[in-house]
Amino acid sequence: MDTRRKTNVVGPPFVPKVESRELENEAGVVHISNSVIGVIARIAASKVAGVVDFVGGLADGLAGIVGKRMADRGVHVEVVDNSIVIELNVVLEYGIHIPRVAWEIQQEVRKAVEQMTGKSVKSVNVVVQSVRLPGEGKGERGTGLAVEDRP
Repeated sequence: MDTRRKTNVVGPPFVPKVESRELENEAGVVHISNSVIGVIARIAASKVAGVVDFVGGLADGLAGIVGKRMADRGVHVEVVDNSIVIELNVVLEYGIHIPRVAWEIQQEVRKAVEQMTGKSVKSVNVVVQSVRLPGEGKGERGTGLAVEDRP
């Protein structure tokens, strides 16, 4: 005779399905925009030591021309096979160990996005676009030049 008691554990009223793009509960559907996921990723990555800036593409540049400041500049988010794929275009501080910082970015971004959205992150791709000397401003020449090319 089995003397173990069965207990019914009641979960929270809202448990997101990781494989779903939209989160559904008894009150309705919650859709998290890709741009929100991009902002989460950008903030998480910016907290990693060695990350100096994010570089946007053509779409980010056009948005800047018309006066829209994009909080997810330099971040591209896609949903592939019901999972999130994130690409971050970063500028790192000169002298840091690039593979270590890139790995830390990947770990922090994955953790933040999965914790805040309940969605599965398939991959976090880090594209190092440039390096910058510590204290160098955004508008200075160093953004696109190698350090040995500086006057």
